[in-house]
Amino acid sequence: MKTNPPRDIKFHQKSQRLEVVFDDKTYEMTAEYLRVFSPSAEVRGHGGGPMKLITEKQHIKIQKITPVGHYAIQLTFDDGHDSGLYTWNTLRDLGDNFEANWEHYLNRLATEGGSRTPQTSKAPYKKVE
Repeated sequence: MKTNPPRDIKFHQKSQRLEVVFDDKTYEMTAEYLRVFSPSAEVRGHGGGPMKLITEKQHIKIQKITPVGHYAIQLTFDDGHDSGLYTWNTLRDLGDNFEANWEHYLNRLATEGGSRTPQTSKAPYKKVE
């Protein structure tokens, strides 16, 4: 089923939430959620393969939102990820299925030993005595 275009798309920079307003529903989705459920082949797999578990994106930021024709937007994240088009159908699906998707994601993190929080690297210097 084809989804009509949203009436409005607003990006709330401080909270890093994308608000998508359709005629009948409004969704607010975090940058983290949109990144880990990106419609890109990198995340979704090629040819229906298993979805890749994307970790350590709790503090990801959306840097740019680009309209693509009259059917999608492209998001550029501060980790450099910018592939995959968020069509109106994709945004509707992500909004409608947020709770189930997020629960599944958190369960996969727990099962596969992943983390939402970026791992801190060691200090870039060495103490010399």
